Amino acid sequence: RWWESSPGAWTGVLGERVWTLRQEGERLWYTVYGGGEAGTTTAPGWAETDRILSDFFQLDVGLAGLYRAWGAADPLFQQVAGDFPGVRVLRQDPIECLLSFICTSNNHISRITTMIERLCRAFGRRLCCLDARPFHAFPTLSALAGADAEARLRALGFGYRAKFVSGTARAIAKGLGAEGLRRLRAAPYAEARRVLCALPGVGTKVADCVCLMALDKAEAVPVDTHVWRIAWQRYGVALGGRSLTPRAHQEIGE
Repeated sequence: RWWESSPGAWTGVLGERVWTLRQEGERLWYTVYGGGEAGTTTAPGWAETDRILSDFFQLDVGLAGLYRAWGAADPLFQQVAGDFPGVRVLRQDPIECLLSFICTSNNHISRITTMIERLCRAFGRRLCCLDARPFHAFPTLSALAGADAEARLRALGFGYRAKFVSGTARAIAKGLGAEGLRRLRAAPYAEARRVLCALPGVGTKVADCVCLMALDKAEAVPVDTHVWRIAWQRYGVALGGRSLTPRAHQEIGE
């Protein structure tokens, strides 16, 4: 949900507010826009904004030390790491992360981006308007669990994913709730994965993506056909068969 609003500056929605971020060296500059229709600037204090950004980018993780350790353990990583400094795993809101990844099934990034934008405009609360562009919060569970949600999503071009998005929203609303999903951050990885895989439209890969990017499971390795191919071509992992089976997924992750 982030877009390059001007060269080097990125604008997006985080924590029910609209942000513009720009990095200069090791310093991150930000502007926070409030929730008024005209783009008013009611915003949290600097301590709270620092906390939100530090949490989102997981700035408590010592990335430089990890790069050194991974480079020492893996010559292939060492070869390419210099071209990709500062790559971090975001700590996203679990509901937004989960429902967004359900939309990735048999899809490509540009279309996924369009779908999520449509989802937020149709179901999310309007936050503000910048340069004639409206920004909306990610929808609540109740908004997506309504009786007409699936039909509206199909009209927005979600196809078969409409059933899974609305079905998962309904299942969480009636079961765990948003806070229950968030509490999976403290649960063991296997338990969090099991709970996620019981939801409509959530398979092993989507569950691992959510575990890694929203539920603090750094040991989760989402495996798709690209990762499967890399494991075989670059690392010599012996994989039986021509398809990505649950067993192959498990072995590659381990």
